[in-house]
Amino acid sequence: MDLYIHTPITEYVTKDLRAGDYVYLSGTIYTARDAAHMRMIEALDRGETLPFDMNNATIYYMGPSPAREGQVIGSAGPTTASRMDKYAPRLLELGQKAMIGKGKRSKEVVSAIQTNKAVYFAAVGGAGALISKCIKKSSIVCYEDLGTEAIRVLEVENFPLVVVIDSNGNNLYETAQEEFKADD
Repeated sequence: MDLYIHTPITEYVTKDLRAGDYVYLSGTIYTARDAAHMRMIEALDRGETLPFDMNNATIYYMGPSPAREGQVIGSAGPTTASRMDKYAPRLLELGQKAMIGKGKRSKEVVSAIQTNKAVYFAAVGGAGALISKCIKKSSIVCYEDLGTEAIRVLEVENFPLVVVIDSNGNNLYETAQEEFKADD
């Protein structure tokens, strides 16, 4: 099913998303990769506030290439999500509702997705130049010293995604494998 949704993604939205749904996302999202995630967790450990409100936030695991002249952002393909697995459960507990990346997630993350009624989307790896056309604005929020791993805020329009893990814990990677085996 093709769905058009807008941020913020809330539990009201996640409850209706199912693994395998095609989604076109518009609105505000944040980027953060492993170095930025580590800094956020360290800040929390020190009792500091995070650089943006995690409640109903969507984080895209991405570090863009430099923008060409006249472009908002360079190639913006997804990073392997498992690199954020040790940080994701804590951020989900703080109210984060959506993650965008590529690849499988750990059992701990799947459990945290279920517990916190969140969702994990996959963006198409290798299509970073095409994805960048859905990004209408980009600016650095913090951790500028991390270069491409700085946290950015993006405005996206009809950003194409697939629901991989829904709020009930259904996992497209697992169900697709089972369907493939059944067809053999």
